[in-house]
Amino acid sequence: MQITLIPQRRDEVLTLSRSGDVLTINGTDFDFTGLTEAETMPRSGLGCDWLAADVTRTGGVLQLSLILPHGANAQEQSLFPAPITVVADGPITVPPHDRGPDEAG
Repeated sequence: MQITLIPQRRDEVLTLSRSGDVLTINGTDFDFTGLTEAETMPRSGLGCDWLAADVTRTGGVLQLSLILPHGANAQEQSLFPAPITVVADGPITVPPHDRGPDEAG
């Protein structure tokens, strides 16, 4: 699974986890098992405000773009996030929402 993160200023926090072709976004499961090679699943039909684009499968790999919310004092890694390649099931680490109270800007 390849996830491209699109940063956006929001107060909400994003949590992700994976189990096979099921991506859990903030507690809601999205099952992409039926998405075949070179097929596209339209973002508009998925009912997920966190998706920033359609979902595709290329070379057997799910490819999707998600909005990455960040706070007003976000770190550079949240403002300019690197894509995430997910190879194992479990929680997916995303860049932090905001700086901690002890972190300098």
